[in-house]
Amino acid sequence: MMLCLATGTKVLAFAVSTFTLSWTHSVQRTEWWERWEVTEAGIRPVEARVTSSGAGMEAPEGAVEEADGWHYVPHLPPQHQVFLGASGATVGGWTLCAGDSCQVVGATAGAPLALWSDKDCSHPPETRP
Repeated sequence: MMLCLATGTKVLAFAVSTFTLSWTHSVQRTEWWERWEVTEAGIRPVEARVTSSGAGMEAPEGAVEEADGWHYVPHLPPQHQVFLGASGATVGGWTLCAGDSCQVVGATAGAPLALWSDKDCSHPPETRP
């Protein structure tokens, strides 16, 4: 399976089994980080960290505080698609790291970015938020 990312009219494909997403909260200016798995059933978050809490950034029940923030395991089933907002009003975009490369996506206002898994990224999500 491939990780697929739609950025407007462009679709990028990554041959990876895991990837990470990180971003900075627009109000609290604190980092949120997630590690995801790419499966045939969809993409699924398997680990997450938030550096501090406040303004919607509260660590969930069961989170463990470590030197770099609150760590926890998200309890979500595989997602068929995930949309990332691109308002342009935040500190920056989303940092997507797949394999040995990282790139910032959604740093400027625009259509939502879409993530999904597919054998060749030829079947983008049909439903937009």
